[in-house]
Amino acid sequence: MQYMLMVYVDEAKWPAMSKAEQEQGLAAYGAYIEALKQADVLRASGRLQPSSASTTVRLANGRPQVLDGPYAEAREQLGGYFLIDVPNLDAALSWAGRCPGAAHGVVEVRPIWSMTA
Repeated sequence: MQYMLMVYVDEAKWPAMSKAEQEQGLAAYGAYIEALKQADVLRASGRLQPSSASTTVRLANGRPQVLDGPYAEAREQLGGYFLIDVPNLDAALSWAGRCPGAAHGVVEVRPIWSMTA
C-alpha cells in the first residue's frame, strides 16, 4: 500500500543554520533516500521551495480566485514528501520515524486513496 510521508518544518530554521549544519542535514536526507531505494519502497520524493513561492487557487462563485502564498498561514509548512510503497501502516510509521524530518519537524503519514476506476 502506498503512503505519503509529508515533512513539515519551520522554514525559518534552515536559513539560520550554519553551512556545515545544512550540509549535515542534506547528507542525512541523502542517506535516508538511499535506504528507501535499497529497500525498494521509494516511489517518489521531492523537496518543496519555501511557502512564499506558493500560489493558492480556489473557486469563488464558480471562478478561480488566485492568491499568492500558502493555503495555511502557519509557522510550520510542508517542506517535502516521500511516496513509499510498504505492506502496512506499521511499516510506513517505521520509515517516518527514520526520516530526518522527524528530528527537526514532524512527519505526517497518510495512506494514498487509489483513484483507479
